[in-house]
Amino acid sequence: MSTPLEEPGRDVVRGGVADALRSDVSLLGSLLGRILTEAGGPELLHDVESLRGLAIEAYEGDGRVSIEAAEELVESFTPTRAEQVARAFTVYFHLVNLAEEHHRVRVLRSRDTSKTDAASDTLPGALARLVDEVGADEAAARLQGLRFHPVLTAHPTEARRRAVASAIRRISEQLDRHDVVRPDSSAAIEVHRRMLEEIDTLWRTSPIRTTRPTPLDEVRTAMSIFDQTLFEVVPRVYRMLDDALQPDAAGVAPAAAPAFMRLGTWIGGDRDGNPFVTADTTLEAARIASEHVLFGLERAATRIGRTLTIDSSDTPASADLKALWERQSELAGAVASQIGTRAPHEPHRRVLLVVASRIAATRTGDKALAYSGPEELIAELRVIQSSLSAGGARRSAYGELQALVWQVQTFGFHLAELEVRQHSKVHRETLAEVRAGGELGDMSQEVLAVFRTIKKLQDTYGVNASRRYIVSFTQSAQDLATVYELADAALGADAPVLDAVPLFETFADLEASVDILNGMLELPAVQARLAATGRKVEVMLGYSDSSKDVGPVAAALALDTAQARISNWAAENDIVLTLFHGRGGALGRGGGPANEAVMAQPPGSVDGRFKLTEQGEVIFAQYGDQSIAERHIEQMAAAALLASAPANEEANRVAAAEFRSLAGRLDETSRARFFELVKADGFAPWFAQVTPMEEIGLLALGSRPARRGLSVESLEDLRAIPWVFSWTQARINLTGWFGLGTALKAVGDIDELRAAYARWPLFAAMIDNVEMSLAKTDVRLAERYLALGSRDDLRDLVLDEMALTREWVLRTSGNGELLERRPVLQRAVRLRSPYVDALSLLQLRALRALRSAEGSDAAAEPLRLLLFTVNGVAAGLQNTG
Repeated sequence: MSTPLEEPGRDVVRGGVADALRSDVSLLGSLLGRILTEAGGPELLHDVESLRGLAIEAYEGDGRVSIEAAEELVESFTPTRAEQVARAFTVYFHLVNLAEEHHRVRVLRSRDTSKTDAASDTLPGALARLVDEVGADEAAARLQGLRFHPVLTAHPTEARRRAVASAIRRISEQLDRHDVVRPDSSAAIEVHRRMLEEIDTLWRTSPIRTTRPTPLDEVRTAMSIFDQTLFEVVPRVYRMLDDALQPDAAGVAPAAAPAFMRLGTWIGGDRDGNPFVTADTTLEAARIASEHVLFGLERAATRIGRTLTIDSSDTPASADLKALWERQSELAGAVASQIGTRAPHEPHRRVLLVVASRIAATRTGDKALAYSGPEELIAELRVIQSSLSAGGARRSAYGELQALVWQVQTFGFHLAELEVRQHSKVHRETLAEVRAGGELGDMSQEVLAVFRTIKKLQDTYGVNASRRYIVSFTQSAQDLATVYELADAALGADAPVLDAVPLFETFADLEASVDILNGMLELPAVQARLAATGRKVEVMLGYSDSSKDVGPVAAALALDTAQARISNWAAENDIVLTLFHGRGGALGRGGGPANEAVMAQPPGSVDGRFKLTEQGEVIFAQYGDQSIAERHIEQMAAAALLASAPANEEANRVAAAEFRSLAGRLDETSRARFFELVKADGFAPWFAQVTPMEEIGLLALGSRPARRGLSVESLEDLRAIPWVFSWTQARINLTGWFGLGTALKAVGDIDELRAAYARWPLFAAMIDNVEMSLAKTDVRLAERYLALGSRDDLRDLVLDEMALTREWVLRTSGNGELLERRPVLQRAVRLRSPYVDALSLLQLRALRALRSAEGSDAAAEPLRLLLFTVNGVAAGLQNTG
């Protein structure tokens, strides 16, 4: 299969594309072409190439004749051929994504990450800038309070099957080998043969899941990220920071870098609208996670212990180490005796190997040998470090052994705090049943069982394993009081330690947030927690439902205003605040470059602590590769440090005051325009007609249902994820931009808008993100999707707003074309778009057939084609949910 990078006459697109990336895409494309020929004969490759050529011609020319010719070709395919072509383009996108990730890793490995790197999005650069602004002592204090807290969620925006992801990973391994073998060697021939084998497997693997994953399937998928990436990457980030903090002493002195990252998870704990997440599921999810982290710690301790072949004659054991060995011998006599026999003159080795045995006992549940908690393990590791250091073996003390200490500090024995989330309505209904007395219904029994499960988790793994309880759609302080009352109803005086976290999701709830928080402070249970935690409070903000509620522009402004008000509330009440951002991967769900978003937060809202959800496809994009994960963690930590730097806070404070009037006008006008669309009579069923919303619900993407109710008559019952995903599939991306064009035009003053773009970070981020969203839209295809419905008025409303937003965004940014100032991203979008167009035309064919079939037996073939194309379009556009 040819690739866009090989096309003649495409210099505008080709300009600046790295030779290595172009070579990788060319290689993978040619290998795919060979597989297509083998699988379907030259006729299949011919049909794929014909559609590809027409799609490119349509994209680069005026489009009208060529796209109609491409449509005619698509309509001429037999059902089998249409599926084959859709799968060919989908596999191509998987390979291109792989090549781009591979190249990104190549670039990251070549960049200078040393202590001299002064870029502000690196930790050394951020720290240097902070020292310049606040002085060394204050910068050091802020660094010790730094916290980056990603929370993994199982939201179903990852359209790939796990089998597909595994095949892609195997191809990636061969691409790594391809980089280092001689082109004319036998090793190169073998690499090509293995690539062909794996691409053939990828081609023959159905992209559609036959069964919906269970919550525990989702837990195990997340564990692969921990095993392959996070366990190794996190201490590497700390080490890089330590190198910058003490350039001459790093690795030979006690670490100066704090373990600033904590990991959270909702997978197996988020029961809001997911009947498949039960108390038993939560218990098993925690057990699986604990097993993975303890196994990782055991292997690390064993590996390091076996290398500590340091003789006592050169490096004598300290008195504390000898005392520790005596305690170990009493506690684990047989194990200690066996290890002592193998290493009679290597005291540090034998102590650490017994430590490894105790970690194994903790994992297997051997209470006689198990650690009481991670604190006991850390204390023993500190004894070994101190003894090594005192004996002169400082590099052994603060090298790999320090990495193990950091891993225990970061992950504990639970790996990630398992957070529970439930809807406030469920709590209210359960409490009413409890207060009424009598036999409880199944739902209420399950709610109370969750509190018993949390108690079990705390007793087994420690309080930090599960103490945060997220209350979806918090509308009053009573919604938080209900959590504590239900915990008492479940366990009485033996109730678990809980921090009820309000989640403000709708526009009205964001507006009422401070009043609700004031009421929360009056609750006795909250007052007790404030006293125990040093007045720490966490508040969660929902980006998805607020955007669906009032539109992307008004939601972004409402979230910013709410953050500012909540931050002021925290300062007035002496609260140590952590804002928890429920962001998704797509722009309609708070997506976009997260580090830039951190820097644009209102003054006082970050203060060195940033917590956010990492959802669906974003988990694998950010943490699937070690080099990319390392860079992402560093960028987010650097942004969290710098967001509260005086200069950044002052810039945001001044801009917010200067453009407060502008914000009000944008809010009011964009919201009215959004309501004009979504509150129109019959909008919800029309939306289901013009997008593949209903059909997406048939994809086994995740364990949670796509909507809270059974009907599409109301958007309130539709979850934000399929709302965003459906508009993306239709190449409209409405959730990222609708209403902004009307709002900008209503302001009208281009000088004011350009001043805001130059000086107001929130507004600049909004304009830049909308540019990216619009670059992935296609008016020709949008017209065809909208024609599936019977409402010309709504169709015209969408198309008019799309054109208006494009015009005014470009006028505001001063760009001549979308993404002009981000040429790398611009080229990437241009390279992909014609190929996504081909898949969209195939999807349109399927949708037209489905709309006319009306549930008959004739719907089976087009439905299968549509589901194939959903996977392909998601792979092509990437940040879809």
